[in-house]
Amino acid sequence: MNTQTHSEDVVDLEEYAAAGRKPPTAKSYRIRIDKQQYVVHVPEMKGAEILALAGKSPERFKLYQQIRGTGQPQPVNPEQAVDFTEQGIERFKTLPVDSTDGLAEPRRAFRLSESDEAFLDGLGLRWEAVSYSGVKWVIVYGYGLAVGYNVAEADLAVRIEPDYPTAQLDMAYFAPALARADGKGINNLSGVTIDGRPFQQWSRHRTAGSVWRPGEDDLESHFLYIQSFLQSELGR
Repeated sequence: MNTQTHSEDVVDLEEYAAAGRKPPTAKSYRIRIDKQQYVVHVPEMKGAEILALAGKSPERFKLYQQIRGTGQPQPVNPEQAVDFTEQGIERFKTLPVDSTDGLAEPRRAFRLSESDEAFLDGLGLRWEAVSYSGVKWVIVYGYGLAVGYNVAEADLAVRIEPDYPTAQLDMAYFAPALARADGKGINNLSGVTIDGRPFQQWSRHRTAGSVWRPGEDDLESHFLYIQSFLQSELGR
């Protein structure tokens, strides 16, 4: 198994997942385990074999696969066969068997309305309510992005103002930083630290045609607003 090849016969699973395409039968497949890419020459491997590729064993590590659009990574048992021609496999992640590695009980430094929390739970993604430097933030992990950005998903943070829901929600913050896959620039971006991590601030503000409606707008409608300006950006 070779980790360095650029043959046209190598199918990159992450690229096919981002494009929403089903990988074809090929001579080789490029898969990502944690941060390392590997090229394998078989269309199917068991969980234990994928761990071994990364120099790890089922006795000490658990294996998860990230399927595009499904939210949390899904566990892969040591004897479970993974078919690389199945659509949507983005990458694999390993976790020590004695560590939750981010899958622990999510933080709830403050509570949101019942409807807001129901919306967040309905995303099927891990989310947390954190307080950092006196500011309240909701962070959604692994939020899926439209094809056309440099990454298929990112952590999305929303600042919760003290007077919300009367006060409007504004802008969006991403980690890692987003860029257009076609290389075109994006205006009005800046950096900010949230929860001790660098996030990219998108300065997108409501206009007269999209004013905040107290009593009607909420976290769900703000996420729709975020989706709208992310999609609009790709059409510029």
